[in-house]
Amino acid sequence: MKKSFFRSIAAAPHILWAILFILFPLIFVIYYAFTDASGAFTLENIAELKNYAGTFGLSVGFALIATVICLIIAYPLAYFITKQSARAQSVLIMLAMLPMWMNLLIRTYSMMAILDNGGFLNKTLEAIGAGTVQIIGTPGAVIFGMVYNFFPYMLLPIYSVMSKMDNRLIEAAQDLGCNSFGVLRKVILPLSKSGIIPGITMVFVPSISTFYISQKLGGGTFYLIGDAIEQRFMQKNDYNVGAAISL
Repeated sequence: MKKSFFRSIAAAPHILWAILFILFPLIFVIYYAFTDASGAFTLENIAELKNYAGTFGLSVGFALIATVICLIIAYPLAYFITKQSARAQSVLIMLAMLPMWMNLLIRTYSMMAILDNGGFLNKTLEAIGAGTVQIIGTPGAVIFGMVYNFFPYMLLPIYSVMSKMDNRLIEAAQDLGCNSFGVLRKVILPLSKSGIIPGITMVFVPSISTFYISQKLGGGTFYLIGDAIEQRFMQKNDYNVGAAISL
């Protein structure tokens, strides 16, 4: 009984945080999505979403590509890190996290300084006589920005799960005749699934809702869901349609 009481006390701040910053905002979004400017119930905001079908499709496409790229890079990297010494693991994870110590706006501006027509990359190419390449304003620049900004969210959950895997299971599979692919498919993937799913979620959700990356690295060429929400809320003061898109 005493243990249960202390658990409830320890959980109270987290429950309060979830109510204030997750549940209440979601209730507000639902309320605005199904009401008009006067507060009357309406489905017109939901019906307005048909005008954003192409925007939804483009956003999902970009987010899926960025998520797949993050997974392809993060999965073997996480496995590689787990095979290093404890000290090396700490250093490698710290290096992966270093960009997250800066604000997303600063990181995105840094990418602009590197990838812009007069940026570091093009100046380097010009110096070696390779000409210049147009990167800003292309789909590749937007997807690269998503990967660069959200990659640690894929790496860390996978690494945290892989670091706890029992290596004896891998050795047993090898002793029973599994080749490297068989070990990956039958042992490592099932055991690391609990890290893959959160990683996919944590990359896909911010990728599909970002607007700053698409505005800066996309050069204003691409109009994604995050841009639509930002425009409705900040420029048109239309909280109702903006909430419907968010919902």
